[in-house]
Amino acid sequence: MEDKSIIIKKVKKVQGGGHHGGSWKVAFADFMTGMMAFFLLMWLVNMTTKPQKEKLSHYFQEYSIFSEGGAGGKTEMISKDQAVPETAVTITTSPVSSDAEGEASAASLEHFKEQLQQEVEQQLAELKDQVRIEVFKGGVKIDIMDKEGNPMFPLASTALTASGQKILKVLCAKIINTADRIEIEGHTDAITYAKKDFGNWELSTARASAARLELEKNGIPPSRLLRVSGYAATEPIIKENPYDPRNRRISLRLYPDKKGTPPAPSQAPTQAAPPKAVPPPPQAAPPKAPSSQDPPQVHPPRMQ
Repeated sequence: MEDKSIIIKKVKKVQGGGHHGGSWKVAFADFMTGMMAFFLLMWLVNMTTKPQKEKLSHYFQEYSIFSEGGAGGKTEMISKDQAVPETAVTITTSPVSSDAEGEASAASLEHFKEQLQQEVEQQLAELKDQVRIEVFKGGVKIDIMDKEGNPMFPLASTALTASGQKILKVLCAKIINTADRIEIEGHTDAITYAKKDFGNWELSTARASAARLELEKNGIPPSRLLRVSGYAATEPIIKENPYDPRNRRISLRLYPDKKGTPPAPSQAPTQAAPPKAVPPPPQAAPPKAPSSQDPPQVHPPRMQ
């Protein structure tokens, strides 16, 4: 009996047309697509004008998928007028947020106000009702007001009384320990003066300057003074009665600004140049009581 062996043939199928394959077709298609895009780009570059090229260049430089419109959003490219110039973009960094800094500043001003108020109540018990302290945006304001029978200045005079000197001395002892910059304001009531060469503007400015001299006498250096101004009767405390003696006052504004730049005043006051010391004139006659028809008038002596 013959020995018969079993032969098994394995046929390997070749994909893509035998030994040539079909991958070259994919590569050739990619090459032709790339060449078509290249020649199309060359044609577009050759056909566009210079302004259009600048718009295209700017568009692709500023393009963002998060910007409004995006590719193909509008038929017209973004114009130069809509472009934000580089100088208009400012980036600032701060280790402390403005809200937190503002809260800290307000708290420190309120604390300083309480210290001043405590000092006034302890050392000026008989005069504390003539000193008003309040916090405003950016600093602390101290009003030293007249009182019926106890003025800060004699009538039509620029010389401080003993009460005015005592109040400023106590306040300076507290202010001198700070780095606050100081603005001095002079205010009067609405009593007018008969002479045109001397009125409430001149009187309020001269009294503010007299207070400046008193501050310097008590150790406040002139470098801490920001402004000496006279407001006449334009900013009364008692608005319903402009003749009230409390409207005659000296106001000290304390600014704890590290840069030392004063904020803009509420209205343009008259700037006071440092005048020469004026000797106290003789006591003037008391003004006539104001009537509803004509405002009262006093006749102070001419200032030298």
